Amino acid sequence: MSASRVFVARLAGCTVFDPAGDRVGKVRDVLVVYRKSDPPRVVGLIVEIPGKRRVFVSIGRVTSIGSGQIITTGLINVRRFEQRGGEVRVIAEMLGRRVVFADGSGEATIEDVAIENSGQGEWAIEQLFVRRPKTGSSPFGKGPTAFVSWSEVFEKASAGQAQSAEQLIATYSELKPADLANTLLDLPQQRMLEVAEELPDDRLADVLEEMPESEQVQILGQLDDDRAADVLDQMQPDDAADLIAQLSDERGEHLLELMQPEEAEDVRMLLNYAPDTAGGLMTTEPIIVSADATVAEGLALIRRHELAPALGAAICVTLPPYEAPTGRFLGMVHFQRMLRYPPHVRLGTLLDPSLEPVTADASAAEVSRILASYNLVSVPVVDENHRLVGVVTIDDILDFLLPDDWRSRDDEDDVLKRPALSDSTGSIPIANGRRVGNGTS
Repeated sequence: MSASRVFVARLAGCTVFDPAGDRVGKVRDVLVVYRKSDPPRVVGLIVEIPGKRRVFVSIGRVTSIGSGQIITTGLINVRRFEQRGGEVRVIAEMLGRRVVFADGSGEATIEDVAIENSGQGEWAIEQLFVRRPKTGSSPFGKGPTAFVSWSEVFEKASAGQAQSAEQLIATYSELKPADLANTLLDLPQQRMLEVAEELPDDRLADVLEEMPESEQVQILGQLDDDRAADVLDQMQPDDAADLIAQLSDERGEHLLELMQPEEAEDVRMLLNYAPDTAGGLMTTEPIIVSADATVAEGLALIRRHELAPALGAAICVTLPPYEAPTGRFLGMVHFQRMLRYPPHVRLGTLLDPSLEPVTADASAAEVSRILASYNLVSVPVVDENHRLVGVVTIDDILDFLLPDDWRSRDDEDDVLKRPALSDSTGSIPIANGRRVGNGTS
């Protein structure tokens, strides 16, 4: 059943289906245009389809909104979305804006926007959910909230006043780092920088790891040195090293001095290796245990929520010390093998005898060959004394092998290879232009 009124923040992440029930993608934003007297009119949805591509879906092609899902006619144009002049993204650009009450009772901040179907497929902004400033001296709590119609307020546009990014961050709080990075890259530059600056250190670190180097440098450049160092502390050492390598020698060294000594030591070590070698690609934080550790202990370590899947696929066994660079490397134990043995079995008896480590100066091509030949997701890296210094994971290799602009590539061949999105008649109504059917510019 289609709803007649929907709050936009609840649409973020909703799945979009075609009439046959096949999944098309997920909603990332709602696009509106302002009108002179009437409330802003909804022109369409910004939908993320497979391949992280953002496309435009005309509101005239939406047949149902409700129950956490959206049904379309199947007429989807797969060209990458480009915002036109006069169009406004509700989540990215309206939430967090300041408005003034027409009756002179003060100001408020937009926290959500309700769109309503006025009939015949036309949707428009019907209500705003706003929050007034906090009253009183208590540091706890927030200001009162209210539902207001569009005509009861007008937007405040003071010169030089930055739009609040807090509401956008809250709306996208459940996104994975790669999806949030993609969302930020799709924002206007100034808005992207505002949102990035408001993110917590650990969240910003995760997002930077998923961004192209040029945007990484741009965002880090707007942070003061202490904040930048804190964010680098939260990043994986190999990603932090790659980012610092893009900075000037003076700023890079200054940030290293401000970082936590242990984190800075790992990054300095990685900076000594060429970027196209195992040493330059590896991470220095694999799971490392002694040969006497048990299966139960190993499984407990790979269950950690913050651990990347590629690092949790295998455990490294070494002699002491157990932090890179470790004692002599003994071997690796794959998590699937651990699942086949009782909890008390020692990991030293389960080593994979066929897996040989690579040296830190091994080429990226050699590491790629080993990963592909033996169906691995990580390869251990040792120094000249056979001490473990890190592991190269499959995602590090893919990031190295793919083109520099792989996160934003929009090759025509890539478009043509995408699965066809068909309508209920079984035809393939993929359009060549940006929009199809109902004229809504």
